[in-house]
Amino acid sequence: MSNLPKIAWIGLGIMGSPMAENLIKAGYQVSGFTLEQDKLDRLAAAGGTAAASIAEAVKDADVVITMVPASPQVEAIAYGPDGILDNAKSGALLIDMSSITPQTSIDLAKAAGDKGIRVLDAPVSGGEAGAIEAVLSIMVGGEQTDFDAARPILEALGKTIVLCGPHGSGQTVKAANQLIVAINIQACAEAVVFLEKSGVDLPAALDVLGGGLAGSTVLTRKKDNFKNRDFKPGFRIDLHHKDMGIVTDAARTVGAALPVGAVVAGLVASLRAQGDGGLDHSALLRGVERLSGTTTES
Repeated sequence: MSNLPKIAWIGLGIMGSPMAENLIKAGYQVSGFTLEQDKLDRLAAAGGTAAASIAEAVKDADVVITMVPASPQVEAIAYGPDGILDNAKSGALLIDMSSITPQTSIDLAKAAGDKGIRVLDAPVSGGEAGAIEAVLSIMVGGEQTDFDAARPILEALGKTIVLCGPHGSGQTVKAANQLIVAINIQACAEAVVFLEKSGVDLPAALDVLGGGLAGSTVLTRKKDNFKNRDFKPGFRIDLHHKDMGIVTDAARTVGAALPVGAVVAGLVASLRAQGDGGLDHSALLRGVERLSGTTTES
């Protein structure tokens, strides 16, 4: 029998499934629950245990990890008689890796503490590819002792793992991350349209730009999406729209101006309103093309 902590994983989406599988590969016993049967079948095929409910998944777990889309979903799985807090054992560690509002994380930590459950907010950056390759950046909020206990688990999921401060701090840093990523994708998209309209060899241009100061992880990860107009979702516009709402609201609360961020948030919202919410966030390119009178619609 393994001496490693038993893990319950709630939420097996684009990110959650490969992350749970990486824990199984690292030797952890993983019991999972999600609403889609095919995702449960995938977990079982990878060596995990498919649970019939949240309560069943978490009842014997030492660590509960959640990865769901937004604050309402976190609240839905955490609270109530069928939720995590009423069914996990006292002393369990709850690691929420969803991207939600900082206040939701703070409230969750307080409610969990009342039941003897420890909490870390630990959102990630790196997209589907980072989840598959276990090279995610993980920004954590919570207590040092809980972070130290969670580190071996997090090291099976990511490469850059940093405790950023008390509860909610991980979410605040993730909001800043999403601000930077959205602005960067928008800048890359504008450059792509500019280059193509100028008659430049796009692959050559992106290669040389990637080697200079204009280079970025975004450009490296997304340049094939731009070149091939491949917008299969690794991180959907719908989710980035949610995240831009989080960062603009949080910035307003603390009195920080986001002049460029506000513009890009509007462009993300516009793309979503035009029916592209299910596409990868590199599809910001489609918005620039429309504004430029270019048609590569599919």
